[in-house]
Amino acid sequence: MKHPMKPSRREVPALLTALTSLEASVQTAAPLPSRTFRFEDLPVRANGMNRSRAVLNGLTHTGFPLEMHQTELGPGMEPHPPHSHLNEELLRLCEGTLEVTISGRSTTLGPGGSVYVASGEVHGWRNPGESAAHYFVIALGAKK
Repeated sequence: MKHPMKPSRREVPALLTALTSLEASVQTAAPLPSRTFRFEDLPVRANGMNRSRAVLNGLTHTGFPLEMHQTELGPGMEPHPPHSHLNEELLRLCEGTLEVTISGRSTTLGPGGSVYVASGEVHGWRNPGESAAHYFVIALGAKK
């Protein structure tokens, strides 16, 4: 009986062809192009007092997944319940206040504050202030 992980001489060329085709298909996905994004041109998705604007979502020239969005979070609101995911996130607070909780530890940030959330950590944030909080998030890596 042939070992299931040891290909025969006839199977090796087919395997190499399949791998080359797979690599070519990954490389043909167009990377995100260089460009600018005017705030007023970004489509707005409203959810009650919250507003979000998708900025970009795609692959870098090396195939690394990258996504960025901006959020306006109403007073007393949170964008979603605490959660975790595979990708990392960076958050930069531009205006307002955010209470950020990562793995059970909470910190309150003001304008200019930043957050890094590592893969798999339970995290969430809410706006404890009396005015809207404006921030942007950069998601690094595959989400699943």
